[in-house]
Amino acid sequence: MSTSPSLSAEVLRAFEAIPDLYLILSTDFHILGASRAYLQMTQLKQDEIKGRYLFDVFPDNPEFEAADGSHNLRNSLEYVVRNKQPHQMALQRYDMQLPPLTGKFLEKYWLPSNTPVLDEQGNISYILHKVMDVTEQVLAQEQLQQSAQEVKDLLVEQNITKADLIAARAEAELERRKLHNTFMQAPAMICILEGPEHIFRFANPTYQQLVGNRPILDKPILEAMPELEGQAVIGLLNKVYHTGESAFAHEMLVRLDHTNSGKLGNNYYNFTYQAIRNIQGRIEGIMVFAFEVTAQVEARREMEATNVELYHAQEALLHLNEELERRIAARTEELQLSKAAIEAQRNQLQTIFMNSPTPFLVVDGPEFTFQMINPAFKKVFPGKNMLGKTLLEVFPELQSTPIPAILQAVYRTGENFEAVEFPLMLSRSEGAEPEQIYLSFTYQARRDDQGVIDGVLVFAHDVTEQVKARQAVEQSAERLRLITDALPVLIGYLDKEEKYRFTNKAYEAWFPGKASDLLGRAVRDIVGEKAYSGVKQYIDRALAGERLDFESRMPYREDFVKYIQTSYVPDIRDGEVAGFYTLVQDVTEQTIARLKLEESGHEARALSTKLAETNQQLSGTNAQLTRTNIDLDNFIYAASHDLKAPIYNIERLLVILIESIPNDAQASHDLKQVIEMIHSSISRFKRTIDHLTDVTKLQKENNQEASEVNLSELIHDIRLDLSDQIERMDAHIEVDVEKCESIRFSEKNMRSVLYNLLSNALKYRDPERRPAIRISCEPSGNYTLLKVQDNGLGMKPSGVAKIFSMFTRLHDHVEGSGIGLYMVKKIVENAEGRIEVDSEIGQGTTFSVYFKR
Repeated sequence: MSTSPSLSAEVLRAFEAIPDLYLILSTDFHILGASRAYLQMTQLKQDEIKGRYLFDVFPDNPEFEAADGSHNLRNSLEYVVRNKQPHQMALQRYDMQLPPLTGKFLEKYWLPSNTPVLDEQGNISYILHKVMDVTEQVLAQEQLQQSAQEVKDLLVEQNITKADLIAARAEAELERRKLHNTFMQAPAMICILEGPEHIFRFANPTYQQLVGNRPILDKPILEAMPELEGQAVIGLLNKVYHTGESAFAHEMLVRLDHTNSGKLGNNYYNFTYQAIRNIQGRIEGIMVFAFEVTAQVEARREMEATNVELYHAQEALLHLNEELERRIAARTEELQLSKAAIEAQRNQLQTIFMNSPTPFLVVDGPEFTFQMINPAFKKVFPGKNMLGKTLLEVFPELQSTPIPAILQAVYRTGENFEAVEFPLMLSRSEGAEPEQIYLSFTYQARRDDQGVIDGVLVFAHDVTEQVKARQAVEQSAERLRLITDALPVLIGYLDKEEKYRFTNKAYEAWFPGKASDLLGRAVRDIVGEKAYSGVKQYIDRALAGERLDFESRMPYREDFVKYIQTSYVPDIRDGEVAGFYTLVQDVTEQTIARLKLEESGHEARALSTKLAETNQQLSGTNAQLTRTNIDLDNFIYAASHDLKAPIYNIERLLVILIESIPNDAQASHDLKQVIEMIHSSISRFKRTIDHLTDVTKLQKENNQEASEVNLSELIHDIRLDLSDQIERMDAHIEVDVEKCESIRFSEKNMRSVLYNLLSNALKYRDPERRPAIRISCEPSGNYTLLKVQDNGLGMKPSGVAKIFSMFTRLHDHVEGSGIGLYMVKKIVENAEGRIEVDSEIGQGTTFSVYFKR
């Protein structure tokens, strides 16, 4: 077995998802894993090959006497192990058993490459073995060469006349013009470069748009586009010209001066470089076929901001039609040259379209019959039989959409139509239910050589995943704004230019205007020069990637000075700081109180007579802290973690304050009582933050699945939970729910409603009489009415109006958090019900809960 370490489950899953044909091998050539695409190609399973010796799984074809695939592959792998360098193999014939393990071999041709994966010490951990199946291209070339020879023999045999030549040349010229029209109308970027300096001999309008009205024809590429100097595309062009091997780039960054303003863009392209050979087989130039994919790249990168995945750049070596040597008698040479050139161009264009990663199809005539479909488009609709059928035969669900009318308009007027993220309900396979699909597409009229429209070219991108991902991000952003707007903490985001890109509603209390008015404005302009100079050093450190927590005095305006406690959190993307988040807490009252206390502490050490004044200041500080706690009552759970920091600071300030007071002063009973009151206030604040978790859970559980809830059984279970209180208070509980034995509702939420109402009836009993509680249920119109009636203390009308507010308590002699009835009301109202209260002091209280039927 292999001496290399085994792959972790996470690494293997990531490796399986690679879209290319890959094996991962140990250094002694045992198989550690395979990509899903490789398994589909070979019809093997991961468990069948994992841990096995490579050449046992893939032996040579015994019926092919010249078989040397395994020998060449072994030499390449040994080279990689010996030199720790990648090795690109030449074209190999390496037949494959299909179906596997049957002994029946299928003729296959491959372009293999082997790449070492080195550890930190430079030793080989694994070998990546990548192959590209080029069987179809090789067999097609052989067939083309055979057909060329047959044509040659046929022409010589039939002694074609000069008239035949003229007619053939006319036909070839017609075909050439059709091909030229197709090139000029194609929404793809197409150009032809000639010679080793890559001189522009042809560029369609779409390609010309790359550089606006800058002249490029008949100029070398570096003269026409000097900004390409040093970029990878020049090296690829040189390689294709000197080797004849096609080059394919996937999402390559190319920087061009699109507006001729001196400013380079950052755009991404998929393109193919194809060598053009003359009749003698010598390379004369290069054909370029490209699509801009900047929007797709940026959309994918945004979606990958919380879950980054490493995609391997694809290298595709496309071996197209090689040299076609034809030597025909003098009378047929001109005909063959013309036809060969036209046929080669047509094959090149079709090969490029069929191998393009962009979904492409051609619909013919006013009925829009599917004439040509490339594999990329078939992948979008894998279960559809489309070729030769009309648009509405393939997609009848489009009948009621604008698509047929749009196609008719393009066919009638010749004007292009472009759509971005167009929503459609389409089925991806025969018999499947339609699903929501988003497509970005271009409709381009196709014209014949007389300029008459005879079809439509369609270039499309399935952007469903990107749209759904963005929608999820937008929904998350909206939820985040709702959360942050509810907080009294100033939450914002500054980009690298120190401009606001996000501000919550709390900013409106500090700065004039709406929070949205701050977006795009520099922080210096908002906070003022004095305040800005005080935090500039922290801004620079945050933009350098440092997370900061600091306190500062901020003189925003002459009449508006704040003491703030601030956190700066860098936003690091792909190793670079894109900006930082700011969280600003107002600690003005606490800071002023602390400064006063420190001043009083110094005086106390000098004059013991000032102790009474110090106690008075401490009382004021406690009142300020109490007001602060009340202001923070409405914080939600998502902010609880950030709100704990200022509380801990207050605790530390209290410790510092106590340490600064003389020992004899600390012995004072009044001072001890004040300190205990402050500790109590801090503890209550912490509990308040914790209770917010329950409220947040309530929001998340709004949509609990409903079921038939048996009230008798549920009330019985709740009475068992409260049995100690019931027995201790000698409470009498009457249950009458026969008229509605069950209610369709979330069982968990129903239990919360009944538990809170029953436990409150016990808590707020009248100590002068035995508790009597009655639970009843009956139909009431479109509702089911559940009543919980007690003979407890009762409430004033003013108290009834407050009891459903968060953290409101009318009786301090009973332990509680003040959120129970708030949660009951939210649960009922979220289910389209309502709750009513009838109460009288000294008589008791009745809660009436209406559940929507």
